[in-house]
Amino acid sequence: MFCTIAEAPEFASAVLDALRQPLESGVISIHRANAVARFPARFQLVMAANPCPCGQYGAADLDCSCPPSARRRYLARLSGPLLDRIDIQLRVQRVTAAQLRLAADGPRLTSATARAHVEQARAAAAERLADTPWSLNSEVPGPWLRGAHARLPGEATAILDRALERGGITMRGYDRVLRVAWSIADLGGVARPGAEQVGQALYLRKGMTS
Repeated sequence: MFCTIAEAPEFASAVLDALRQPLESGVISIHRANAVARFPARFQLVMAANPCPCGQYGAADLDCSCPPSARRRYLARLSGPLLDRIDIQLRVQRVTAAQLRLAADGPRLTSATARAHVEQARAAAAERLADTPWSLNSEVPGPWLRGAHARLPGEATAILDRALERGGITMRGYDRVLRVAWSIADLGGVARPGAEQVGQALYLRKGMTS
């Protein structure tokens, strides 16, 4: 299942934080006085947010009318615990006319080609995980990734280990970076992630604030 939320900070924090448990467990639990009902809820979440309420903060040719306190309150609706469950966080700059021309004239990745890449990566993951209860990287629990079956060498995870020690990421974030690194390796046809794939995965997680 695919879920998209545009203008995410326009929603109340309590509404957005209700997504935390389903994102973590893939299950929605509804508690009542005499019973608990559980429903499957494994989905891919894509959220978009402007940098401020007026949407102009950071634009080169436009002035932002929002005071700093308004920008902080606006983005604070995306809580730390919710963002900790988002694997990829990127800041997207405004597209220029030159970039539009370059995109129109340059090579383009078609949907069919992109689908073929994804199918090959998923097949590689399924083959690697054939003797486990899982078939996708997103399903693999962190302890297994860090255990004897899939543990990466220290030189591959050095940058990730330093980020954890400095408090730049949480333990949940550490495991999510590892999952993304395995996906990057599968997309690139690499048997195991190395320092390059782990670094790319960490950037994709922290690129929003870099």
